Amino acid sequence: MKKIIQDENIVLENIYYDYNKWNIRPDAKPALDKLVNTLKRNPIIIELGSHTDSRGKDDYNMDLSNKRAKSAVDYILSRGIKPSRITAKGYGESKHINECGNDAKCTEQQHQENRRIEIK
Repeated sequence: MKKIIQDENIVLENIYYDYNKWNIRPDAKPALDKLVNTLKRNPIIIELGSHTDSRGKDDYNMDLSNKRAKSAVDYILSRGIKPSRITAKGYGESKHINECGNDAKCTEQQHQENRRIEIK
């Protein structure tokens, strides 16, 4: 895992969500387990932020990203991390990492890049 620096966002690789879903997929568990191990070794407090692609209405995407963040945090808490060390934050479609904003013609891969989890 990349070195954690205060107030710097780190994209957690290999944590993706299916379109319109917020459940933790089996392929995301190894990356979340790696984060759990990092948290167990380091007394840090983090924000776990979830992002969506631009498809759908803005308010729906905000709700969806909050559900995704909570789902990931719940998984981490189930592995023994104290709730005081992690908060969930949904950002909806407000912080894209590519040009795939509203009404943009993008590939599924480009949309997937925006459906991500970051820690700060």
